[in-house]
Amino acid sequence: MILVDDLDHSEGDDVARREFPLLSRTFAIDLSDANQQRLSEALAFIEEVLESSREVKQASRSKKAADPSPRLQGYTLTDVREWAREQGLEVPARGKVADEVLEKFIAAHPDASSTHSAPDEQPGEEAENGTKPNTDT
Repeated sequence: MILVDDLDHSEGDDVARREFPLLSRTFAIDLSDANQQRLSEALAFIEEVLESSREVKQASRSKKAADPSPRLQGYTLTDVREWAREQGLEVPARGKVADEVLEKFIAAHPDASSTHSAPDEQPGEEAENGTKPNTDT
């Protein structure tokens, strides 16, 4: 069996499989003695550089805080998407639904508004229990 140096493609009796560790992994390559020496010097240099440097962590995507005043009550964005598609409106399969679509959904579903009065009450009307709603606040 004749081994060929993976770097310079030379053949020789000194070509052998060489394993080396790098960044917590082990690699293997067929090298001559001369190229093994070059690799050892390069790895020593890399080790010196790593000792003098610091690792940089990738920035994580920050999670947005939940909307403190949800615009929908009793419905999900899935409900909004299904309704919008039925109406011929374009909505993304995932992610943010356009404010315009939400407004149209709320207009079509008044009970979805988080700022609406109780379902069967209008300001100034009596509730089912015979009392007037408190409008002083």
